[in-house]
Amino acid sequence: MKLLAMDTSNQAVSVALLEDHQILGEMTVNIRQTHSQTLLPMIDQLLKQTKTTIEDIDRFVVAEGPGSYTGLRIAVTTAKSFAWTLNKSLVGISSLALLAANVMDTTALIVPLFDARRDNVFAGVYQWQNGTLQTVVADQHVSLEALLAQLQLLAEPVYFVGNDVAYFNEQIQAALGSNAHFVSANHNLPHASVLGELGLMAEPIADIHGFGPVYLRKTEAEVNWAKTHDERGADSYVEQV
Repeated sequence: MKLLAMDTSNQAVSVALLEDHQILGEMTVNIRQTHSQTLLPMIDQLLKQTKTTIEDIDRFVVAEGPGSYTGLRIAVTTAKSFAWTLNKSLVGISSLALLAANVMDTTALIVPLFDARRDNVFAGVYQWQNGTLQTVVADQHVSLEALLAQLQLLAEPVYFVGNDVAYFNEQIQAALGSNAHFVSANHNLPHASVLGELGLMAEPIADIHGFGPVYLRKTEAEVNWAKTHDERGADSYVEQV
């Protein structure tokens, strides 16, 4: 099976082409840029370099969120469009699980996180069990204080992963002490080849048209709209991609 995996959920953009477990090619760029202008050219270059056509792809795998609102919509829309047009399978994988899967040489808890501003984070708690990445605490939008309180109760060693972890190092160490561990810079980046591996065995999306990003919090537009409208019985303000 040939898979094309893509992630634009945060600053980095990563795309990879896999054939089953073999990585045929991968590109990751970690600079602030407009993902809408870079994702498709990166995919085109990757396919050309591997002498692959888009019709050769059997499955599209995308990081579905949480993360940047705009970034998520770019990759999800692209993957959906390819899968729908070419009648191929589509898989969505948590952006946080993607980061957690970078940390493979431990049985400790793994906490990937993104800065969600105002002392809040997007985070989940994962652990490798029998060679499979398992969710210990579901992905959530939570205050850093509440997250650290949860981890204190678990009372286990924790590996933190993600570029945004550096913003919170002092608070993490103050709360968890010697149970807090940090990973190398390379592990903090999303790698689309890892995303492809996670998507290889995952269940495909049954309703491609209805698939959309997982934001884990309301958009600013939804919050502002709710201040002046009665939301009871109303559908989401933000139309699904």
